[in-house]
Amino acid sequence: MRTREELDALVGVELGPGPWCMVDQERIDRFALATGDDQWIHVDPERAADGPYGSTIAHGYLTLSLMSSLATDLYRFDLGKARLNYGLDRVRFPAPVPVDSRVRLRCTIAGVAPRDDALLVPIDFTVDLEGSERPACVARKMSLVLLA
Repeated sequence: MRTREELDALVGVELGPGPWCMVDQERIDRFALATGDDQWIHVDPERAADGPYGSTIAHGYLTLSLMSSLATDLYRFDLGKARLNYGLDRVRFPAPVPVDSRVRLRCTIAGVAPRDDALLVPIDFTVDLEGSERPACVARKMSLVLLA
């Protein structure tokens, strides 16, 4: 999106779904190492096999963090001086992501609001979990497009 008009034209339009992304044990382990969240349900396959999901599961925050990279396949802001993550609203994790599952992203630009020398752009994200009727994650990402 290079202009405000292009951005406005996409309000309410679902973008995606994007390509599938594998969530394997190596990705889970690297996230655990980076964040210090090494709870057994994520990093101990033997113990997790007897746990509530029958295998390790991805961290909810890992699923949430994948949204930024998955979004690059769906849209790109080329307007303004910079684009910032302003925050997240309504974050939920309706379904766990078992190891070796695949996820993908769908999103809808919910609006565009002027804010000083910027645009506040709420984007509704849904992370689909292959084979599940429930999504792995839903969230409203608030992007701030700095115009000056």
